Amino acid sequence: MKRIGVIGVGEIGRALVTGLCDGGDEPPEVFLSPRGARTAAELSARHEGVQVCADNQEVVDRSDVVIIAVRRQDRHEALAGLRVDDDKVVVNVMAGVANDELRRTLATDAPLIRAIPLPAVRERRSVTVICPTHPVVDALFERLGGVLPVADEVAFNVFSALTGTLTAHYSYLATLTSWAADQGIAPGDADRYVRGLFQGVGRALSDETRSLHQLAADHETPGGNNERVRTTWFGPDNSDALHKALDGLLTHLNRPE
Repeated sequence: MKRIGVIGVGEIGRALVTGLCDGGDEPPEVFLSPRGARTAAELSARHEGVQVCADNQEVVDRSDVVIIAVRRQDRHEALAGLRVDDDKVVVNVMAGVANDELRRTLATDAPLIRAIPLPAVRERRSVTVICPTHPVVDALFERLGGVLPVADEVAFNVFSALTGTLTAHYSYLATLTSWAADQGIAPGDADRYVRGLFQGVGRALSDETRSLHQLAADHETPGGNNERVRTTWFGPDNSDALHKALDGLLTHLNRPE
């Protein structure tokens, strides 16, 4: 894993490069596409081993592992005419793009591995789901916080659906701060408190000796504030609505284009 190419230097591309280059181990050489020019230039200036290439073909030619991180709607333009030799390893982090489709686009027999890296890979503390397992890709994501291989793309899409809940969580927190402001709390104070409150929750999640249900129970007392909000707001109806939203997203992810 000495030479890694990244095509599409957006939020996830930036996080991957940062995690790989800021770690304690010897960083790999990284070759970036000119797509996302400002971010690519910033990463190249910050990290000695990061270079911006003239085009996507140069990224492929100079790399052993090629990470494709363009947006789904941009894939045809970004990948058109790209030649990928069979000895490369391609990591597909495009949401909703199956490996069979990508193989047809690239017309290559190179190994194709789907992955769901999250922004926390920049800090090397995010478990990344991949499909299928591959020793080179396993090692890459172990370095970035851990790897979770799954058997097939049906299972992979379940995990992909779970990532679709992230912005709903942020919106939930924003609603809490907005409610507090409506009660006369200074918005900055409300924002600071809610962030600290849920950062503490995040730290509690690192205790894998307790199930999520047990963590909820341990933070709740009978008749207490937490129980009141959970039972009056996140009751069976809201739980069913969340299940249905995830079911709909999974159906969309499993539908071939």
